[in-house]
Amino acid sequence: MLSADYNLSLYTPQHEKDACGIGLIAHLKSVRSNNIVADGLTMLENMEHRGACGCEENTGDGAGILTQIPHLFFEKYAIENKCSLPQLGLYGVGFLFLPKDKTLNEEIFIIINQVLEQNYFKLLFVRDVPVDNSMIGKSALSTEPMMVQIFIQPTFNEISGQDLERRLYVVRNHILRTIVGVFDFLKEVFYFASLSSRTIIYKGQLTASQLRKYYPDLSNQDFTSAIALVHSRFSTNTVPKWKLAQPFRCIAHNGEINTVQGNVNWWLAREKDLKSTIFTSDDLKKLFPVCSSTLSDSGNFDAVLEFLFRNGYSMPHALMMMIPEAFQNDDTMDAAKKDFYSYYESMMEPWDGPASICFSDGVLVGATVDRNGLRPSKYCLTNDDRIVLASESGVLALPQENIIYKANLSPGKILIADLDEGRIIGDEELKAIICNRYPYGKWNAEHTIDINNLEDHIKFSNPSSPELLTRQTALGFTKEDRNLLLATMGSTAYEATSSMGSDIPLAILSTQAQHITNYFKQEFAQVTNPPIDPLREKFYMTLDCYLGPEGDILAIKKENAKKIFLHSPLLDAIKYNKLLNCEKAGYSIINLSATFNADDTSDLQRMIHTLSVLAAEKVLDGCNILTIDNTLISIKRAAIPSLLIVGAVHHYLISKGLRKRVSLVVNGGDIIEAHHVACLLSFGADAVFPSFAIETLTQMAIENKEDINLLAKNYFKAMDNGLLKIMSKLGISTVNSYKGAQTFEALGIHKEVMNVCFKGQFPGLAE
Repeated sequence: MLSADYNLSLYTPQHEKDACGIGLIAHLKSVRSNNIVADGLTMLENMEHRGACGCEENTGDGAGILTQIPHLFFEKYAIENKCSLPQLGLYGVGFLFLPKDKTLNEEIFIIINQVLEQNYFKLLFVRDVPVDNSMIGKSALSTEPMMVQIFIQPTFNEISGQDLERRLYVVRNHILRTIVGVFDFLKEVFYFASLSSRTIIYKGQLTASQLRKYYPDLSNQDFTSAIALVHSRFSTNTVPKWKLAQPFRCIAHNGEINTVQGNVNWWLAREKDLKSTIFTSDDLKKLFPVCSSTLSDSGNFDAVLEFLFRNGYSMPHALMMMIPEAFQNDDTMDAAKKDFYSYYESMMEPWDGPASICFSDGVLVGATVDRNGLRPSKYCLTNDDRIVLASESGVLALPQENIIYKANLSPGKILIADLDEGRIIGDEELKAIICNRYPYGKWNAEHTIDINNLEDHIKFSNPSSPELLTRQTALGFTKEDRNLLLATMGSTAYEATSSMGSDIPLAILSTQAQHITNYFKQEFAQVTNPPIDPLREKFYMTLDCYLGPEGDILAIKKENAKKIFLHSPLLDAIKYNKLLNCEKAGYSIINLSATFNADDTSDLQRMIHTLSVLAAEKVLDGCNILTIDNTLISIKRAAIPSLLIVGAVHHYLISKGLRKRVSLVVNGGDIIEAHHVACLLSFGADAVFPSFAIETLTQMAIENKEDINLLAKNYFKAMDNGLLKIMSKLGISTVNSYKGAQTFEALGIHKEVMNVCFKGQFPGLAE
């Protein structure tokens, strides 16, 4: 059994990523047969090269299949065992992974029955799932769980459809949290592969070719379905597990969510403010937290998608929120669609990275790809009313004369098949329906304001500050910063050119004081995860972002459109001064002075905590934009490094459930180059004003008799392009995804500092 204390090993669950093979096959007229299941398994077996195995060829990274509930198959089992089974759609089937301990399982089922009773359900019967494990390797066998299916029925009244699905969703989470709460050591073992009245999932730590034989159920002719979603897992640089095999409850995902740490952080930050019209506050307590550190990137994506879906969004609508198209630079896109994406852009940070996703709720089946189209999805329609989609062509031998249409799913597009309507619904029709349901454009026009349209404010200044050279020295400014970095960006609008690669010793090995960001190394795209070319693929990239509190993500209303629009998270002096006047536009802005007693270094830690608590108090008082300023230094007051204070305030507000109510804007005296800005954004800043760099450029312009406006314009152009370049190395397209994503490896930061300022970040080298 895996230890829960991952800190004692090199294994880090945050690095769980997938790069896999996926596929779906469905009968458009909803005709159920075992042929659909068999063909799905054949597709899976033909994508075995897209999965992976360890040093043992017979231990796979994971494989699985999602189908509709095979009612006839279960009904025959119930009759043979003298059990009663209601009509299809009036009961739920749960596929459970359990420990191989009979006594422990007896205790588990006592708890399951208690939770079912509390939620007005009853257990009809339990079925042991027959398996043939003769072909699987020792590693997979050593962690193989016991597998059972539980059949449950509501006791309070006869419910079906989405109403029953929602109650089963609550029950599943309530059981899981209760069991893990009592038996903490079971968090990696006890698991619901599925609990639904519509779908069931068979999966495990198997190779693609083992799944059919491992589960004899799937070959039974009574095991019928009109839908089959399949997945072959390639676990990128991580540890395979039975529970991390796919499909998950809604999706099968091929790709990697590069921003998953930020996505999980942001979701956690909004949970305390969420109010549902569908679930009671009691229900929500059973459902939270939605995300988990024990899940992979795909698992957390699926968890959020399912939560949105169960709260009333259609699955395509929720996917459009989570994986929006590249709309910012598309002049040909329909206005209603642009308005939809703009409305949600400030409320849901994109789950960014290469992605090809198949999804289903048992009635609707479909697929989508990421905004860049970095994962293929090939599909075809046949004259016998079937749709076949997969990561590649040729996964199923189909006579060419039977194929009536075939194509590749384009970047950002969605394809669905509605089995109730018996037809394919294309991207254009689907999104026209979703995007025209509400007047998003009208709401955006009335409530969103461009920062350039804010009224001017009295020019920002620090009248009592020491002379510039003194402050440069105090903030660690060097001649290289001035004469190489700033001078080059100001004169050429490009970053300074240096040799390829970096042989600079790590900051932790230096005997000289280092800028805090030098201890952080940007992660980069690797294995199956391609970087982006920020020049040739600029169309897909954007620095557009927003300031202000997040709206109510579970409600569609005009108030959600209230926000301040920025073309870049980098603010010049004009924009920053306008922002200081945002109260006239209905916002509340407060400044925090990030300095500490220069004569007492222990005051640094105290001030970080004090400012974090003060920030929370101000947010509770109604503040929705916080500026954090470390430029107000003097002989007695030293600057707190911007990155330390931003990270600390960011995580403290997350812990209090307040982070989504406020934007953090940094006015930093220690911000010079794009790497500094990238670190600040990655650890929680929403916008950055490099006031000290601008002041230094002004001095240089006066000395050299140059145009300060031109120098500043060039500087910000170079910084914007530098930020895009940094994002592109990890394959991230949008700055909204990059914010809070913690895409750096910390080298030489003490664990105590990490826990306060960079919580959840993997320490590459820690003291």
